Amino acid sequence: MRRGVTALAIAAAATFAVPAQAFAQPTPPPVPEGVPIDALASLAPAIIGAAAGPTDVADGQTALLDQVRTLLDTPGIPPEIKSTLERVITFLDGSGGGGPDIPQNGPVIAQFLYPTLGAGCIGPDSDAIGTALAVPGPAHLPPPGPAAGEAGFVFTALGTAPATDQQGLSVDWINIDTQQRGNVPLTNQARINPDGPATLSGIGHTGSGRVLAVISGEITTQPEGEAPITCSFLPVVGMFHVA
Repeated sequence: MRRGVTALAIAAAATFAVPAQAFAQPTPPPVPEGVPIDALASLAPAIIGAAAGPTDVADGQTALLDQVRTLLDTPGIPPEIKSTLERVITFLDGSGGGGPDIPQNGPVIAQFLYPTLGAGCIGPDSDAIGTALAVPGPAHLPPPGPAAGEAGFVFTALGTAPATDQQGLSVDWINIDTQQRGNVPLTNQARINPDGPATLSGIGHTGSGRVLAVISGEITTQPEGEAPITCSFLPVVGMFHVA
């Protein structure tokens, strides 16, 4: 698996437009040069699996926190991965506060924990960086807008051609306070960035509480005058609170 990309490359490509109104999007958290994105992505199934496993909510949280703290004690763990794990702990035990800051004249935005990578998504030798965010409702973006007790999800494959109508990307989420869970297909029905880069969205009925989410799967784009490109993205984890 190809290695991490620089913060400069991510920041330079991070902005996307929305018809009629734009997201006030925060800067994506960087993955420094030399840090394997696949190592960060490998945390996704462990985090969701531990949260969803036990039927008792309190025991599930305790087990998950114990697992993450054990990983933190592993000798030689890269500082960037350690920082991600610490953010998971503070989110789950409540010591990290509530949701994200509210941008001026924009919706509440919860950026996912790290950018992800799609091999060959721009061309045979060109990978794409994927950024993901969640918008707890009520909000008017992404269209048609999540209501109270819902969350909107947006995934952008930076540098890619427009998205086709057939997509294979989805969000698996779990409300760790209620143990409610679900899966949301991400589509281009909202027509965000119709001319590219490929931007997919969807809305999940998460209910109120702390929500863990993982976006994974594949996207299909249509470069002008060329055959469609289908590529897979490594899983990316998000954490946010729905009122």
